[in-house]
Amino acid sequence: MRRRAVALLWRAVLAAALVCGIGLLPWLTRTDPALTVLRARSADRDPTPAVLADIRSQLGLEDGPSRLLGQWLDGLWRGDAGRSWISGAEVTPAVLQALGASLLLMAAALAAATATAALVCSRTLWLGARRRLGGRRAGGSGSAMLAALPEFLLASVLATVVGVQLGRLPALGWYGPRWTVLPALALGLPAGAVLGRLLDDLLPGAFAEPWARAATARGLDGRRIARMALRRCLPALLPNLGLFVVGLTGGAVAVEQIFDIPGLGRTTLQAALAQDLPVLQAGTLLLVLLGAVAAAVAGLATRLFTGPALRDGALPSLHRPLPPIHGILPIAYGGLLAGVVALGLPRDPLALDTARRLRSPSRTHPFGTDALGRDVLARVAHGALDTLLLALLIGAAALLMGVVLGLLPRLSEPLVDTVNAVPPVLAALLVTGVAGSGRATPALAVGAVAWAPLAAHTSALLRQERAALHLTATRGLGAGRGHLLRHELLPAVLLPAVLPPVVRHALLRLPGIALALASLAFLGLGAQPPTPEWGLLLAENQPYAERAPWAVFAPAAVLALLGAFAVTAAGGVRWPRRRSRRRTPAPAAECLAPAGELVEAG
Repeated sequence: MRRRAVALLWRAVLAAALVCGIGLLPWLTRTDPALTVLRARSADRDPTPAVLADIRSQLGLEDGPSRLLGQWLDGLWRGDAGRSWISGAEVTPAVLQALGASLLLMAAALAAATATAALVCSRTLWLGARRRLGGRRAGGSGSAMLAALPEFLLASVLATVVGVQLGRLPALGWYGPRWTVLPALALGLPAGAVLGRLLDDLLPGAFAEPWARAATARGLDGRRIARMALRRCLPALLPNLGLFVVGLTGGAVAVEQIFDIPGLGRTTLQAALAQDLPVLQAGTLLLVLLGAVAAAVAGLATRLFTGPALRDGALPSLHRPLPPIHGILPIAYGGLLAGVVALGLPRDPLALDTARRLRSPSRTHPFGTDALGRDVLARVAHGALDTLLLALLIGAAALLMGVVLGLLPRLSEPLVDTVNAVPPVLAALLVTGVAGSGRATPALAVGAVAWAPLAAHTSALLRQERAALHLTATRGLGAGRGHLLRHELLPAVLLPAVLPPVVRHALLRLPGIALALASLAFLGLGAQPPTPEWGLLLAENQPYAERAPWAVFAPAAVLALLGAFAVTAAGGVRWPRRRSRRRTPAPAAECLAPAGELVEAG
């Protein structure tokens, strides 16, 4: 009870700090909020001193941020989040309406993500249920390429092809269930590919456990064994699923912009850009509460799936069998990526030739030209240096921070939920206010939130490893916490069972980091022209996708290639197992099934 009270207090402190930081946003960015509000209300009106003074008086800006925040919090207890600085309308009904649209979109996107994840890991389930996995890695590079596709690009393609050209589904607006299909697919397909890869990485370890062999020897149906393997792996995946729930709600800004959906992410973005503090604070607070609810539901589901085995320390250790390293695919994908960069580096990415604008691929321009006649291959190759190096640096920092904080779950879990509730766009604005604008701002903003999924993954795996049966037996023999940490958890359990999956997860997230940078550039908060950054290339060429699809396809294909390379290279990530004395497992351990079920041997 005391631990729960401390965790709840820690969450409340983090939420209050976030809301207070947002309340200081105009003063942090050193901008005049009256001028920003005037431009949002009427861009044509002259910002005379009298007009600005009148706006300051209306909004109470002369009282300072502390007084404004106190008034907002005082009204919040009564369910009144104030009035919008831009429209003057009440904030609470508008934000709740936006939350309803986002929750409906999130539910549809989760359905699409679940179906996609099922397809990704279906082959592993089929082979494992028939004891034919044989140490082979199931799944291919297709899911990695799908996970690497930018959501805003997928949304643009679906809206253009399915909505406009084929006319099968509506491509604009928010008027009913049919309007949810295309945006749900744009959000759910990449998210499902990531979740499917994570689940596919855990399933071989579940099928290699003693209970699976005992169930097969008894003659249980393969479908039942597959369901039990899923139940065994889901607890390690549920924290990340909770993060996806919040991410699909608040992080769907670009998709909501393209499909003109009045969701919470878009409402928060517009409020952040216009410095409409009452709307921005209410929207962020709802995202934080949603993150807390998602984390609580994920924790409850974890306890239901594991049953008393987690509480009693009777879980078998979920060690993934080492698959054979794919030597050809990483080399092939890496060679293609290096070849594209090598062919494009000698070319000038800034050379303009308006007479050759939007030309199709040819010998002179293998990837075609963009709207200004610039060589797309040159811009893709030169952008690779900035994008890949920056993504690698952010990924390495996120991995280190995620593992370190993941090993301290009491500290990190509330922090993960709060950080994950902050959309990258809002994080970019907050970082801009604290550190100033510059080329490092997008990297700091993405890095500030990129570690959260890795920390959640580390905590989930560590929680299960601490409940392993051999640790319970060692503890029963009188071993203290120091002995368990030095001689069992760190050398024997942590390295083979936690770090390799988290490192593979980090490599799988590498294209996602590049996508986050691309999304910021797409929304005008990242790299600025004429920088040949991949996200900026997608943003610049997206309006010409119908006339010159090659200008969008080239950077998207390279991103997909990066995803395939990262996932196939991650297949070789492994840790040498420590040589230790052979333990004779207890008979119950040989038959322990998920959630504490016992499978009789015969």
